[in-house]
Amino acid sequence: MAPTTIVLVGGSGGIGAALCRHILDHSVASIIATYHRETVPMIHPRLEWVKMDVTREQDYCLLLQLIDAKYGGVDWVINCVGALDLGSNTPEKSLRSVDASNVLNSIQLNTIPTLLLAKYFQSTLRNSAAPRFVTLSARVGSIGDNQLGGWYSYRCSKAALNMALKNISIEWGRLMPRSCTVALHPGTTDTTLSQPFQTNVPCEQLFSPSKTARLLFEVIQSLTPEDNGHFLAYDRSVIDW
Repeated sequence: MAPTTIVLVGGSGGIGAALCRHILDHSVASIIATYHRETVPMIHPRLEWVKMDVTREQDYCLLLQLIDAKYGGVDWVINCVGALDLGSNTPEKSLRSVDASNVLNSIQLNTIPTLLLAKYFQSTLRNSAAPRFVTLSARVGSIGDNQLGGWYSYRCSKAALNMALKNISIEWGRLMPRSCTVALHPGTTDTTLSQPFQTNVPCEQLFSPSKTARLLFEVIQSLTPEDNGHFLAYDRSVIDW
């Protein structure tokens, strides 16, 4: 079922902005997109921008209040917020570089926003005929797929994110049988986040933001309740948790 209203958190980032454009071009849905510091990248009659700090819990409540007042409900919630390089030797190559504040900051940006989005949007998603709850994760957050080690803060925060999404999918599977909650790996995308780490990425594996947006949208569109609780890649292949 096609969505009527979509919340896209992190809409001014590289993947988030491209996903906004693709959804507007390939659906009739209205989008409420959030930004933090960046200038909003586009204007469209079906796109509303809301400034939000994902580290402030009260901002989630305010976002929900705005949506309930103006739109009456939500069908999809997509979280594109994430951070890899937090400075001070991150991502870490060894234990010697681990710093407690960087680990906590990574969890604050990569893990907690999804939990708070689920907490505040549960009630409105229950009213949707086909609720979808999607967060961009990363293959490096997979414990089963980890062969190289390193990147402690990022890997740990994404593994925690994956556990949060799995938990949400179980609870909502009972509460909302029509829902689907998934983690999505977007591949390596040519954005500001990945630029310092692109040296060894083959050209065919480095996606433009528009290509990533198209692939992700196709996956989200195809989701059914049978996919609930899965960790999926951009090509719809299943990744080990």
